Amino acid sequence: MSVLVECVPNFSEGRDKAKVEAIVAAARAVAGVSILDVETDSDHNRCVLSFVAPPDAAVEACFRVAQKSRELIDLNAHKGEHPRMGAVDVIPFIPVSGIDIKGCAGLAERLGQRIGAELEIPVYLYDHAARKSERKDLAAVRKGQFEGLKELIGKDPSRMPDFGPNRIHPTAGAVAVGARQQIVNFNLNLDISDMAAGKDIAKRLRASGGGLPCVRGKEIELSARKQVQISTVLTDYKTTSMAKTLAEARRLAAEHGAKVVTTEIVGLLPRQALVDLALDTLNLENFNPEVQILESRLEAVGALRQKTGWQESARVLGDALATTDATPGGGSAAGIAGAMGCGLGLMAVGISLKSKKLDPARKPGLEEARMNFSRLKADFERLTGEDSAAFDHFMAALALPRDNPQRPAKMQGALIHAAEVPLRTAAAAAEAFAIVQGAMPGLLPAVLSDMHSAGHLLKAAALCAAENVRINLEGIKDQVKADELARRLEELIRVFRQAVAS
Repeated sequence: MSVLVECVPNFSEGRDKAKVEAIVAAARAVAGVSILDVETDSDHNRCVLSFVAPPDAAVEACFRVAQKSRELIDLNAHKGEHPRMGAVDVIPFIPVSGIDIKGCAGLAERLGQRIGAELEIPVYLYDHAARKSERKDLAAVRKGQFEGLKELIGKDPSRMPDFGPNRIHPTAGAVAVGARQQIVNFNLNLDISDMAAGKDIAKRLRASGGGLPCVRGKEIELSARKQVQISTVLTDYKTTSMAKTLAEARRLAAEHGAKVVTTEIVGLLPRQALVDLALDTLNLENFNPEVQILESRLEAVGALRQKTGWQESARVLGDALATTDATPGGGSAAGIAGAMGCGLGLMAVGISLKSKKLDPARKPGLEEARMNFSRLKADFERLTGEDSAAFDHFMAALALPRDNPQRPAKMQGALIHAAEVPLRTAAAAAEAFAIVQGAMPGLLPAVLSDMHSAGHLLKAAALCAAENVRINLEGIKDQVKADELARRLEELIRVFRQAVAS
C-alpha cells in the first residue's frame, strides 16, 4: 500500500487569480504532489487548496505554500469575511492510506518547526497535533484573528506559539498547523441579510453554543449577494451528517422568518458523506452502498484499477511530452533524464554492493555514491516539477492586465526564475556525472553498461537544461543578470565537457 497524506492549506487570498496560481504552483512543483482541488471565494477572500502526496513531499509542498504566501500576501491589506490569522492560515495533514493520525501529527510537528525557524512565522499546533488541550479547537487558536493576536503575542503567555518567534510576523501573521480526520465544509445560504439573525442561528447550531455535536458554525455576510451565510464545519460527519445540519439550520432559520435557499460544499469530502446524505433524506430500506453503488462495485472487482507498472508509466510520460501543451517541455525532460540516470546509477551500485565478489575496499565509496545518487534523484524529480511551475508563473504574470504597473517586473522576475531552474538542473547533472565516473572502477563488470547508460542520460540532462537556460536568457532585459546567468552556464558546460572527455 502506498503511503499518502492529504493536505488542505487555506491561504488568505481569493480574489487575485495570479497570486492564487503562484501559490498553487509552488505546491505543484514538488515531485509526488497531485493537486485535487483549488477552491476560491471572493467574499471570504480565501483559497482552499487540496492535494495528496507521500509524507516527505507533503511537508515540502506545504512549506513552499507557506513561503510563497508570506511573499505575496500582506494581512495588513487583507479584508474578507472568513476569520484568519495568517497569510497561510491553517495547514492540516489528513491520513489517506498507509499512515494514521499519529503519523500525520508527526508531519505537522516537522512542518511547524521548519516554518517557525526558516520563515520566522509563529506556529500553533492544533487538533490531533496540539500540545495543549485548549489548542485542539482551531477556533480557539485563531481567536482574535491577525489584529487581536498581534496585540497579545509576546505579552500573554497563553498565546506563546509552539514554534517560531514569540511575535507576530508583520505581514504573514501566524499559522495553525495540525492533523485531523476528514471533515466536511458545508455552507448554508439564507434568504435574509440580517446579520443579527445569522449570528443567533450560527450560535445555536454549533456545538459550542449547545447545538449539534461535532459542528462548528459562523455567520458570514455575503455582501455582493445581500445574504447571510452560515458557514459550518462538520468535524465528524458520521456523528452529525449534512442532512441533520441542514434540517436544524432550517428549523432555526424559520424562527427568524428565513429559509435556507442554497447550500455549498467547500473543497473535497468523503464519498461516504454523500451516501449518508442519501440514506438520511431518501429513507432507503435495505440499501447496501458497497453492492449497489456502481463505482464501488467496479472498484471491488478491479475494473477501475489502473495499470501502475513502469511500462505504463513510460507511456504516460511519453504521452505527456507529446501533447501540444507547453508543459512539460524540454526543461522537465532534462529533469526526467537526470532522474533516470541517477536511477540507473542506483541500480548498478546496489547490485554491486549485494555481490559477494565485491572488493571490500570498494564498499565505502559505493555506499557514498548510492547516498549521493539518491539525493540527486530526488533533486531531479523536484526540478522536473519546478520547471513546469516556472513556466506557469510566467504565464500568470503575462495574464496580468497590461495597465498593471507591476506586470513588467513580475514578467522579468518569472523569466529569471525560469532560467535559474534549468541552470540548477544542469549543475545537478554535472555533479551526478562526476559520481558516475567515480563509481565506475568499483562496479561489477555486469553492470558497467548500465552505468555508462546513466552517464549518457546525465549528458542529455545537462544539454537539454542548457537549451532551456539559453532560450529564457533571450527575454531578460536586465543585461547584468543575463550575463551572470550566461557565464554560470558556460562555465558549468565547460567543466562538464572536460569531465566527459577525461
